[in-house]
Amino acid sequence: MRTATGGRTPSSRRTALSRRTPWSGRTRTPRPGRPPRDHHASRARLTARRFARNRLAVAGLALLVLLFLAAYAGPLLTPWDHRTHDFLNFLSGPSAEHWWGTTQSGLDLYALTLRGLQKSLVIGILVGVVSTFLSAVVGAFAGYFGGWTDRVLTGAVDLLLVMPAFLVVAVLSPLVRGSGWPVFVVLLAAFSWMITGRVVRSVTLTLKDREYVKAARYMGVPGPVIVFRHILPNMASLLIIDAVIQAGAAVIGESGLSYFGFGVQPPDVSLGTVIADNTNMAASYPWLFFFPAGCLVLIGVSLAFIGDGLRDALDPDSAAAQARAKKRGKRAAMEGRRR
Repeated sequence: MRTATGGRTPSSRRTALSRRTPWSGRTRTPRPGRPPRDHHASRARLTARRFARNRLAVAGLALLVLLFLAAYAGPLLTPWDHRTHDFLNFLSGPSAEHWWGTTQSGLDLYALTLRGLQKSLVIGILVGVVSTFLSAVVGAFAGYFGGWTDRVLTGAVDLLLVMPAFLVVAVLSPLVRGSGWPVFVVLLAAFSWMITGRVVRSVTLTLKDREYVKAARYMGVPGPVIVFRHILPNMASLLIIDAVIQAGAAVIGESGLSYFGFGVQPPDVSLGTVIADNTNMAASYPWLFFFPAGCLVLIGVSLAFIGDGLRDALDPDSAAAQARAKKRGKRAAMEGRRR
């Protein structure tokens, strides 16, 4: 609006100035529901700071990094390969030559366990990512579009929920035997996303009534674009935590299936196959069981600590996060009194 003398009114001048970026004179039209980039950067720093305050979470992350380093750099420290037999040492205990001992067939247990650790870590991470992606897409599309899309997708979720996933994977795994472990990843991911998918659908039903989603819809933005641009980013914390939890559950599930012979098949090796091959001799030769089982326990513990830390960092209103904040406040008050 201009005044009678041709100049702009103070309110219009302030509006024009507020639309200018601090580094140029160009106007900027913000997208609905998209906060500025510096907001994302500050939120990421705040989340990282909250995560770093959780000692168990930091310890879990450090432990997981050490497991990855051991899995991929550890075999370089020994001259033995996981397929090389030492016919002079059968069921020998830990020694300078074989750090974790040997198996009944003369295989170096250290190299064999680290090879299985590689496979278990890769399978767990891939299953966590794939299952979280499936739950996010199916749940968000069902909740946003509604109607027959919601009925079909929700019906498929309910059908998969009533099926015993362990037994179904055990029945289907012999049919794809010889196809390699990536097919096993698909089987595990196909039966581990349904509960999270229902949660994502419930959250989407709430988010689709927000102002920025309605504004994007009125501007003619296609539905799939709204889902991936506005719906899913606003539940990123839920999806990140779910991916970590699913990865831990996948490692345990893969080891269990491999233990019973339904998972990773020879010549591939996983922690489950190593434990299964040496369980009968665990009482007489305990190193055959304790080393691979210990690696499996460490994976589960590290992912559990990381998941708890991410939950508290991304959701500061959770009960655990509030309890830790109260403890920090009490410690700060006690230190202040001492001073």
